[in-house]
Amino acid sequence: MNDKLDPVRSLVRTQTTLVLATVGEDGLPRSTALFYVTDESLNLYWFSSRSSLHSRNCTRNPEASVAISTDARTWQEIKGAQMQGRISLVADRALRKSITADYVKHFALGNLFSLAIRRSSLYRFTPRWVRYIDNSRRFGYQVEFDLPSCMPETSTV
Repeated sequence: MNDKLDPVRSLVRTQTTLVLATVGEDGLPRSTALFYVTDESLNLYWFSSRSSLHSRNCTRNPEASVAISTDARTWQEIKGAQMQGRISLVADRALRKSITADYVKHFALGNLFSLAIRRSSLYRFTPRWVRYIDNSRRFGYQVEFDLPSCMPETSTV
């Protein structure tokens, strides 16, 4: 994989929550915090009900943006990634099984949420563009780059 992605991969692997930005039916922006897991291609996965507002927004328009950041108390600690990309439903049963196992393990859910996960849809965010920010390097440090499509578009929302 590309070396410039290593800091982004590291950040994304160590965090638990993303903020998903979608566009509502009224044309206004909406933001939602979600637990997620990732893969080596920086695809982000989460479970959600198809009836939730953010899921309905993605059905109308699968283009979205995501922000992931570390907890910071000073400006020097600000580190994060902003991404633009496309959301799709994961229909592949083998992939869903693998992501489910990762998700349950990552969040130590055990069997507690098994029914909720079975009733939820699995969503994938495939980033097209990334901005990485790291103020520990210097104030305002950022790197931007485009990504090739990491996963084939099999089923948009």
